[in-house]
Amino acid sequence: MSPRHIAAAARQKELDVVGICDHNSAENAAAVAEAAGRLGIRALPGLEVTSKEEVHILALFDELEAALSLQEQIYASLPGENNEEIFGLQVVASADDEVLGTSGRFLAGATLLSLADVIDAVHDLRGLAVASHVDREGFGIIGQLGFIPDNLPLDALEVSRRLTITEGRSAFGQSRPLITGSDAHSQDEVGLATTSFRLEAATVREIGLALRGLGERRVLS
Repeated sequence: MSPRHIAAAARQKELDVVGICDHNSAENAAAVAEAAGRLGIRALPGLEVTSKEEVHILALFDELEAALSLQEQIYASLPGENNEEIFGLQVVASADDEVLGTSGRFLAGATLLSLADVIDAVHDLRGLAVASHVDREGFGIIGQLGFIPDNLPLDALEVSRRLTITEGRSAFGQSRPLITGSDAHSQDEVGLATTSFRLEAATVREIGLALRGLGERRVLS
C-alpha cells in the first residue's frame, strides 16, 4: 500500500477520486496525493478515526492542512505506543515510495474522544464525517452502540463492499445519505467498491452538496 502502488491501482480501476484515510493518521496523505496527481487522480486527504466507543469515523477534507490539524487533535488523545512485533511497522513514505520514517504511536487504538467530539472536530475543520462500514459488527456504529443516535450530525453512512448502496438503503433506511467504498488495506482491494457522484468538481465540498442533493449534485450509485 505504498503511494505509487495505490495510485497505480486507482488508475487501473479508472477511478477519478480516492480518499486516503489511514487509521488515526494523515501522515501519508500528501505523498499519496502527489503520486495520484501525477496520474490525473484526485486523492482527498482524510483519516479513519477511532472514537472512544471504538467506532470508526471517516473524516474527509479538501485541504491537507485541515487533515493534519485533526491529526494533531487525535494524536493528543491517542494513548499507547505501537508494538511492531504485533502490528508491524507504521511507515511514513514519500510520493516515490521512499521510507521517510515510522510512527511509534498506537494508530490501531481508540482515541479518548467521543463520537460527538470527533464529528464536531471534523465539522469545525469544514470536513465530512461519515460512519464507516455500518454493516460490519467490528468498529461499526451499530455493532458498537446497537443503534445510530438521532442527534449525531453525521454527513453520511458507509456500507462495506459486501453490500451495494441499494442493499444498504434497504437495510439501513433512507433517512441518512449512504455511500460505499473499498476500505482497501491492500493494493488489490483498491476500487473493489465505489460510489458514483454527479459533481461540478472533485472536492469534498461538492460531495457534501451531493449528499444533501443540492443543485444538480447527486449520489448516483
